[in-house]
Amino acid sequence: MSALLHHGVSAQAQARPQSLAVACAGERLSYGELEVASNRLAHLLRAAGCARGDRVALAMPKSPTAIVAMLGALKAGAAYVPMDPDGPPARQARMLQVADCRFLLAAGRVGPKLHETLAQAGLARPPRIGWLDDAARAPADPAPDFSLADLAAQPAHAPRCAAATADLALILFTSGSTGAPKGVMLAHASVAHFLRWACAHFGITSADRLSQHAPLRFDISTFDIYGALWSGAELHLVPAELNLLPHKLAQLMREARLTQWFSVPAALNLMAKFDVVAQGDLPSLRRVLFAGEVLPTPTLRYWMQRLPHVRFTNLYGPTETTISSSWYDVPCCPQDERAPLPIGTAIPGEALLVLDARRRPVPPGDTGELYIAGAGLSPGYWRDPARTAQVFVPRPGRPHERMYRTGDLARLGRDGLVYFLGRADTQIKCRGYRIELGEIEAALHTLPGLRESAVVAIASEGFQGSLICCAYAPAPGTTPRALRAGLAGLLPAYMLPARWLRCEALPRNESGKVDRVALRAAFQSADARLEEAA
Repeated sequence: MSALLHHGVSAQAQARPQSLAVACAGERLSYGELEVASNRLAHLLRAAGCARGDRVALAMPKSPTAIVAMLGALKAGAAYVPMDPDGPPARQARMLQVADCRFLLAAGRVGPKLHETLAQAGLARPPRIGWLDDAARAPADPAPDFSLADLAAQPAHAPRCAAATADLALILFTSGSTGAPKGVMLAHASVAHFLRWACAHFGITSADRLSQHAPLRFDISTFDIYGALWSGAELHLVPAELNLLPHKLAQLMREARLTQWFSVPAALNLMAKFDVVAQGDLPSLRRVLFAGEVLPTPTLRYWMQRLPHVRFTNLYGPTETTISSSWYDVPCCPQDERAPLPIGTAIPGEALLVLDARRRPVPPGDTGELYIAGAGLSPGYWRDPARTAQVFVPRPGRPHERMYRTGDLARLGRDGLVYFLGRADTQIKCRGYRIELGEIEAALHTLPGLRESAVVAIASEGFQGSLICCAYAPAPGTTPRALRAGLAGLLPAYMLPARWLRCEALPRNESGKVDRVALRAAFQSADARLEEAA
């Protein structure tokens, strides 16, 4: 298989030009159409001055046009930088500053924000703007440098490109603890390494129809896109507006006859809580993959009981290690709702290391911090060597190799599998006891009457240390008193939350995960309508 991401797509376009490549909300592109459109965009970018190694920002909603933009940037020898089309201009401006983007490809509802974004960026050399949408929706200020109308005059063949496998393919911005976004660099080679394993392991072929649920700026979308397009499969983009409509998500899975679904657990949890999947439903579905956070075991049981014909796989890996670094195919439906789900074993060419504070291996069964080494490692953070050096550190015994410090706690089981135990910063001390907040969440997931819940800790004065707080989205009639009573039958008293916050839905960050920073702020706010559960 190809090592440059766009070469794999071009090979499929040559083999099956009439086959459906990308679909979204009634819009469809064949492999041939995708190839020609991205080739023309690449020529246009090159004619506008785009050179090997330049960064091209993508500010547009999820659509077939966005896939064309990604491939066009790669074929021009550049790396693309996906941005949130609904994000605040200040954050978009910061991303443009950090990545030093020479070009910005835009479409859709982002037009009215472009002026403010560029004004806040204050760049001495603002990016050249390409408007890839209806001319009637183009912004007047700033006026685009080129548009869709200019594509038709460009050659339909791919331009010559001197890109190498070590070159950057994309930069993904993740939230930083300091408030400044971090630009994680992903090279063609590391993405290709994962794709080769994943396409073979899951047996993806041209007969498949894959979902693309995650935002385009989230790393698992990279597997959706290139896993499908490298295999000649159909890629079905899930519109962002469906994310809070579980019945619509299930309807899309049926109508598109998806064979593979990949999402963060929040989507699976939402569909399970609203019971949108019937026994034996989704007959075309063959695989369900999930990654990004812990999938509650009750949710997994819901799906596995209703879809016994489907294979379920837990994938784990931070953005800094390229999509995923480990896998676990669930062999059968768990009988115990509190049974932990392993993150499994490292994919070939990578290693999961559970180490102590002195970076020595801990014995099986003991808790340590998880490090990842191998072919999937990112080169680091874009133009941030200090932050890169903090988390990409020498591997013990192999000083010429690097490993990534995940900040996650884990243990190696007697079964040889690795188990995720939570973030190192979610292990707290309360009333003298050391507590894993993930254990409280696992117990909450087994209680009836909850659509979703999350546990965070905030600092408190006095002897308590940290104060345990629970945010929850209840079914009708559920109270914090009832939840506390249910938890009291599962956990010792010192682990019971002291504060409760009722939500219609838990806040989510850009990646679709529970926004724990926002929850901690809510519990610390004097204006929050908190509930005490006596």
